[in-house]
Order: sequence, then C-alpha cells, then structure tokens
Amino acid sequence: MKNRGYKIVLAALLILSGSAAFGQAKKPTIMVVPSDAWCNKNGYMMTFDNQGSVQKFPDYKMAFQENTDLLLVISKINELMVDRDFPLKNLESALKSIGNESAEDAMMASKSGADVSETPIDKLRKVAKADIWMQLTWTINTVGPKKSITFNLQGFDAYTDKQIAGASGTGPQSFSTELPVLLEEAVLSQLDNFNAQLQKHFDDLFANGREITLRIKVWTSFDGDLEKEFEGDELGQHIEKWVSDNTVEHRFSTSDATESMMLFEQVRIPLYNASGVAMDARGWGQELRKYLKSKFTVESKVMTKGLGAVTVVIGEK
Repeated sequence: MKNRGYKIVLAALLILSGSAAFGQAKKPTIMVVPSDAWCNKNGYMMTFDNQGSVQKFPDYKMAFQENTDLLLVISKINELMVDRDFPLKNLESALKSIGNESAEDAMMASKSGADVSETPIDKLRKVAKADIWMQLTWTINTVGPKKSITFNLQGFDAYTDKQIAGASGTGPQSFSTELPVLLEEAVLSQLDNFNAQLQKHFDDLFANGREITLRIKVWTSFDGDLEKEFEGDELGQHIEKWVSDNTVEHRFSTSDATESMMLFEQVRIPLYNASGVAMDARGWGQELRKYLKSKFTVESKVMTKGLGAVTVVIGEK
C-alpha cells in the first residue's frame, strides 16, 4: 500500500514538473549588432539610393572585416545572453547568407510600374529573422594604468524599430586590458534588468500579437479599384473585414483608405501560425493574397520591406 502511494506521489510530481517546463515563457530571438552611432563614429557606413533619396546605413560587413574588437565584443554579449537562455542569431552568419544571395536586387519593380524599395538593413532583418536587435555602443576610458568601459545597450523590436529596452553605465576601473573582461564587468550589473524588459515586451507580443504595417495598392491593369463591389460590398470593405478577422483581438488601425490604396497600421498579427511557425508580415500577407484569389478570383502580389511591413497590390502577380 505504501509502495502504491509512493508511486502516485511520484507520478504527480512528474506531471507537475512537466507542466512547469511546458509552461515556461518562450524567449525572444536576439541578434546583437553595433549601434548606428558606433558605426558612424568608426567610419563603417554605406550609402544607399532609396528611390532617389540617398541614405546612410551601417556597414556591418566592413566593420567585421576591419575591427577585431567588434567580434570580441559581440561574442561576449552573445555569451552572456546564451547563459540566460536567450536564443541568438549570429550577425556575421546572417551577413554571409545575404552574400550568398547576391543575385537578389534591393529594388523590385512590377510589370505595371509600381516599385518597393528594400534597404540593406531590411534584407538583413528578413534573413536573420530575429525578434529583437540589441544595439551596442561602447567606449574605453583610461585613467593612468586603469581602464573601464562605458556602454549603452538598446533593444529594438525588429518588426517596428521601436525601442523596448535599454541599459547603460560605466564599469569599475580595472588593471585588465582585455576588452571582453572590461565589458563583462560593466554590463553584468545591468543585464538582468535589461533582459527583464526584453521578456516583458515579448510576453506582450504573446498576449496581444506582433505589430506590423499593411498597405493595399492597385495595379493600373486591374479592372476596377477598391470600390468595386463583390457580393454586395466594396473590395476595400472585404479586405478590412479580413484584417479584422485575422488580427489578435481585432486590433488594427485603418489610417487611410481611398479607391486606390489603403493603409493599416498597428496591425497585431499572431506570433505563431497554426503550425507553430513564427509569423511575419510576409506570411500573413500571403494569407490575404490566398483569400482574395479563392473568394473573388482576384490576383495580387505580395511585397515586403524587412519583417514588419507588407504591401499587397491588387490586380496581378
């Protein structure tokens, strides 16, 4: 009888421990990058012609090739994050993946003349598919034989570019000359609070969905516009209803709507699809494309910028 009771207690403990493990919060995927300010200060910037407007972006590839300190610093931060069970995407590996896809153009034009510009950073985000970018800035302070590091960590949502976490400070003075050691001494006291901010943001994504932007446009080849009626309602109304039905708690904002375009902002899409795969703007936009084709026999093309902006153009692929 005692043996039977022991087995029951043991089984209960196993169930509880399994439930606890299953219920652990899933952590966001991180990618550590040098900040724009650090890249600019050290001369690692590139120019990009964005539809006639010249913009500057960090040149991470050149920074890795020319600055050995950068690799040491990112490796140390990656190590600290892995110790806290955060899944990581490696910046250097993501850059190599982009290099292997050199045939892909940053500009994509349609048969009807509309175009979508994608910056080098947009491309990197699509390849890396990290939830959060950790931007790091650091400077080394020297006082006599002692050194210290002043650092600034910023966590940005890779889909919206909104800052969702921050930490900064100066580490204790040390006789050590090793950059990773100085960085660890500076960051450790701030890192757990920083990670708590990251996790809080990710928990909000679980509860309320990931935020993206959706644009609807119309090819000139389309026979009609967004006011064309299907089954008693305008096409734009059908699209708006689909957006409402396929967002978390129907959360979105229709910022603009005309006969030829619609803009939906603060669109909250599920973090994962029905198969448990992470959902991004492109995957969600493809679902809208399939709906339009199956419901109204309307073709459309899906174009994206980075992870968090999708354009669905009505009328052809």
